[in-house]
Amino acid sequence: MTGQELDRSVHHQLRTLTKENAEGVARHLVMVAATLAADETQLALAHAETAVRRAGRVPAAREALGMVAYRMGDYNRALGEFRTVRRLSGSSHLLALMVDCERGLGRFDRALELASSPEARTLTAAEREELTIVVSGVRRDMGQDAAALVALQGPGLRRKGAFRLQYAYADTLAALGRADEALDWFTRAALGDVEGETDAVERVEELQGTVQTDLLEGDDSEESGAEDSLGTEDPDVR
Repeated sequence: MTGQELDRSVHHQLRTLTKENAEGVARHLVMVAATLAADETQLALAHAETAVRRAGRVPAAREALGMVAYRMGDYNRALGEFRTVRRLSGSSHLLALMVDCERGLGRFDRALELASSPEARTLTAAEREELTIVVSGVRRDMGQDAAALVALQGPGLRRKGAFRLQYAYADTLAALGRADEALDWFTRAALGDVEGETDAVERVEELQGTVQTDLLEGDDSEESGAEDSLGTEDPDVR
C-alpha cells in the first residue's frame, strides 16, 4: 500500500499536511478500505483512529472513522464523525448515512426530520436514491409498511441500474403480502445487480416456488372442476 491508491480528491485534502504526514495518513486510509473489505473491523478501526490522530481536520480521515464505526454498529460515534465531515467540508453527501444512524439509535422522528431537511435537496441522484431507501426503512421500523412503499415510488424506481431501490421496493411488497408484484420487482433488481450485491436472485427463486405452488393449487381446483363436469352426464344429452 503506497497511499497513491486514494482518489484525487482525497489527496487534495491531504495537501494541508506536511508531505511526510500526508503520505502516512494516505496509507492508513487505504488500509481502512482494505481491512473493511476483508471484514477486519478492529484493524480498520485502528487505522482510522490513527489517521484521525494525525489529520483530525481532514474530512476524509473523519469519514473513514465514521464508516468503520457505522459498520460496527456504533451509530452514535458514526453520527458524530459524519457531522464533523459535514462541518469541515460543507458537503451533505453523507446525509443518508446520518439518517440511518438516527434510525439505528431508534430516533425515528429525528431521522425523518433530517431526511426532509433543506440539505436533502443538494444531494446527487445516487445520494437521493440511498436516502429514499433509508427513509423507507425508517417507515418499516415504525410499522408503516404502506408508507414505506409510497416512499420508494418515484421516477427513479424504473431507472436502469437502480437495483437497490428496486430491491427495497420488492421487499416491501413482499412484506405487504403482494407476492406476485414482489416477484416482478425482485426480478428487475436481479437483472440489474450484476455484481451480486443483493440476494435478489435467491428471493426470486423463493417467490417463484411460492407463486408456482399457488398457481398449481388453482390449476388443480380448475382441473378437478373440469373433470367433475366431464364426468357428469347431462340429462339433456342423449
